[in-house]
Amino acid sequence: MSEEQAQQLMQQMQMLETYFADLSQREATLYGVLKEAVAAIESIKSLSQTDSETLVPVGMGTFVKAKISSNDKIVLNIGAGVSLEKDSSSAINYLEARIKEIEIAIQDTSSKKHDAAMQLEKGKSQINQLIQQESQRT
Repeated sequence: MSEEQAQQLMQQMQMLETYFADLSQREATLYGVLKEAVAAIESIKSLSQTDSETLVPVGMGTFVKAKISSNDKIVLNIGAGVSLEKDSSSAINYLEARIKEIEIAIQDTSSKKHDAAMQLEKGKSQINQLIQQESQRT
């Protein structure tokens, strides 16, 4: 393997490491969104009783106790600054559908991460072979 090929291999390895780190970050973000969606469903289910008491965030980690007098409608942010008003069961169905989408994205990201890890291992093996060949020549 020439020096130029070794340089190219090193650049590929650096790009793969960056790609792997990006995938890991994406995976962590997706798990955070998944956790939030599951928590939202649990919260909606727990609000089935009228006159439930809850804490409403007012900023900077400060909360105000409030009673929920009506739980007929749930406001869902569906993206791009658009919100919809739905009944509890429709809101839960929407969130469950989003959870399925998130789980698919997690599986896809995990698969890509696995592929990148395999390519990294292959590249490390090639680099080790190159180092051994060079040490035998000297």
